[in-house]
Amino acid sequence: MIAALLLVFMSSPLFSQNLTQTLRGAILDADTKTPLIGATVQLNTNPPTGATTDDQGHFRIEKVPIGRVALQASYLGYENLSVPNIVVNSGKEVVLNLEMRESTEKLSEIVVTATQNKGEAINEMAAISTRSISPEETNRYAGGFNDPSRILSNFPGVTATQDGSNDIIVRGNSPKYIQWRLEGEQITNPNHFGDQSSVGGSVSILNNNLLAASDFSTGAFAPEFGDALSGVYDLRLRTGNNEQTECIFGFGLLGTEMTIEGPFKKGYGGSFLVNYRYSTAGLISQLGLLGDLNGVLNFQDATFKLVFPTRKAGIFSMYGLGGLSSFEFEDVTPALWVIPGNNTTRRETRNDFNKKAHLFNTGIRHSINTGSKGLLNTSLTYSNEGIDDDIYEAGVVRFYDDAGELLRDSVISRRQQFQGKLRKPAYRFSTTYNHKINARHKIQVGLKYTLFDYQFEQDQWRDSLQNPFRVLDFSEKVSTVRNFVSWKFRASERLTLVGGLHNMNVLLNNKSTLEPRLALEYSPFSKFKVNLGYGRHSTMESIHHYFAKIERPDGRVVEPNRNLDLLKADHFVLGFEHRISRNLRSKVEFYYQNLFDLPVENLDTSYFATIVEGLDFRYVELVNKGKGRNYGVEFTLEKFFSNRYYFLLNASLFESKYTSLDGIERNTPFNSQYLVNFLCGKEFPNLGKKRNQTLGLNAKAYVSGARKIIPLLRDAQGNLAVDVANNRIWDYSRAFESGLDDAYQIQLSASYKWNKRRATHELFLNMDNLTNHKGKIVEFYDETEPGKVGYMKQFGFFPNLMYRVYF
Repeated sequence: MIAALLLVFMSSPLFSQNLTQTLRGAILDADTKTPLIGATVQLNTNPPTGATTDDQGHFRIEKVPIGRVALQASYLGYENLSVPNIVVNSGKEVVLNLEMRESTEKLSEIVVTATQNKGEAINEMAAISTRSISPEETNRYAGGFNDPSRILSNFPGVTATQDGSNDIIVRGNSPKYIQWRLEGEQITNPNHFGDQSSVGGSVSILNNNLLAASDFSTGAFAPEFGDALSGVYDLRLRTGNNEQTECIFGFGLLGTEMTIEGPFKKGYGGSFLVNYRYSTAGLISQLGLLGDLNGVLNFQDATFKLVFPTRKAGIFSMYGLGGLSSFEFEDVTPALWVIPGNNTTRRETRNDFNKKAHLFNTGIRHSINTGSKGLLNTSLTYSNEGIDDDIYEAGVVRFYDDAGELLRDSVISRRQQFQGKLRKPAYRFSTTYNHKINARHKIQVGLKYTLFDYQFEQDQWRDSLQNPFRVLDFSEKVSTVRNFVSWKFRASERLTLVGGLHNMNVLLNNKSTLEPRLALEYSPFSKFKVNLGYGRHSTMESIHHYFAKIERPDGRVVEPNRNLDLLKADHFVLGFEHRISRNLRSKVEFYYQNLFDLPVENLDTSYFATIVEGLDFRYVELVNKGKGRNYGVEFTLEKFFSNRYYFLLNASLFESKYTSLDGIERNTPFNSQYLVNFLCGKEFPNLGKKRNQTLGLNAKAYVSGARKIIPLLRDAQGNLAVDVANNRIWDYSRAFESGLDDAYQIQLSASYKWNKRRATHELFLNMDNLTNHKGKIVEFYDETEPGKVGYMKQFGFFPNLMYRVYF
């Protein structure tokens, strides 16, 4: 199938279009955000069209033919700006907010020829291991489900868990150490059905229709970023149309959604952007696409952004992102969903799982220029995440047919096994000042304060007791203060240096760090550059570990982990990039991460460290005496979209290790050791009698190593040696030695778009795991299975159909 796509990767002829649309926007200085007056903008239409920016930096080009166009912008003393593959549809205006960088060369009437390369980070302080991701890319790549988080697994060093969740594993690190940001501020895990470590979740609240280009960092982060070890996804919401009202309506298997945007009033310049989505996941269950899951996922979410420009007081904006989700599942086994507690399946019992969750993030942001060289950004934000879990163990009698197939079960008893009620409100204040000394020197200083107001209750019932043991019970306010300073020095057009410091302080137990950051980018000759970076990073462990209640042998209950220190890591990165042509690049990046002060169980025979924790929690006494290391190499060959096609080939070879208090170096569960991705796509425009239709075909294939597991107990001959009555199930002496099946998958997507005079219609079909390969991920004890071994497997074939209309 992929080979067939490659055979048609020939450029398609272009034809004139009768349908047109307006393309407009603004051009600002990249450092101070002040308007560039008199900048020249030109499109590659036939004949070429263009405009010049006014005293507000605005430009407007009308009657642009539908299809794809490229934009070139130039301004005296600034580097040229090139924006390729701008999609023009009849149903929606194109509004661009562009930024240009001042040249380091002293020029008079000379035109600067340097241009920003595709895929480069938007954040100028992120000089290494960072890639920008455009909304157009997230819509185009196969397997995305209109979900920006799933797109990340297309890039080198980033893997998914293969079980249908949205977890992101970066360079072998645990997904709980990813930091999510929105409009420059930290937010909650933006996934429905998440857990208390801010991982898990199968459906993202994020929506491609609402996002602007965003950055994703995988190591040696910019000085601004703190409280993260694994990766940083810095998301931005686009600004709504401030001249006319526009709508997007969508209907699909995952949900029905509506987006509305427009101006507050004519001539003001302010705008609103609002989206709401309601789950139609019941259709998925009725179609049998969720396998043996006995229940329905329910969710709804909303996003908004409001922009209020002023004449002299700067720009104010307000934004929000929130969602509600719930399910009630019967007979949940570890093959379907990992639950806290004893993950086994017994013939005479079943587990029923009820879950409710909510999340909400909102903020007010103010941006104002301080003179011609300074920019001050200030934000006040609030976030809240809540999770209610109730797990019941039901005694059942199961009835089978003559062939041994289960017909039904009858519940004869039911008791609660686990109960959790978690609330994680957070109040944040941040201020950042940017000052451009000149074209070569830019400094950035910032302060970030966070107040968490945690409220956790969690009970576990034991087999021999009717009363629960309360493992968590706290209502605590925890504050952190972070400071940073960044300096960017552009020594020449070929050499750039970014340096800085980040300071992290936890006021709960007075722990702090001082973290140096340094990145260098050097281009010894045209189209080739070398990147070198170092950064020390730290983060708090999940808050439930600090307040976990541990029962001593004498019956006393204590909280021994309140004084836990920060987890820390030194990141080293060396990269080489060759721009083979304007739209083709190759890249190699080597990295080494030295992890230290990791919390591990305070027992010299234990394998446990918090970095291997998943959805099943372990509450034990911890000490910061663990260590780890991640190292690897990543290869990329990428042909950016041009001449109607693209491809992306990348491979990662890596190791991820840790050492607990027993002194044994083990794999982490995320050490799959290798990953290969291949993506490609072709667009066929100008179809139909009116040549107003476009077909897009995209494909992805990947293969990766197996996730490492803790196996079931077996004897020397390999026979199962589990003793459930005495809770002897897992062979911890062989923790994470090996895995089960390697993962592979083929994904195919197709889109068909047709433009009408006042609307654009689009139909999407995504087919995930086309071959229905269900490789084994983990094993568990299951008395109902042959051999009494059950498996969690890769999520099977899953089609997603969606229709959208833009008007």
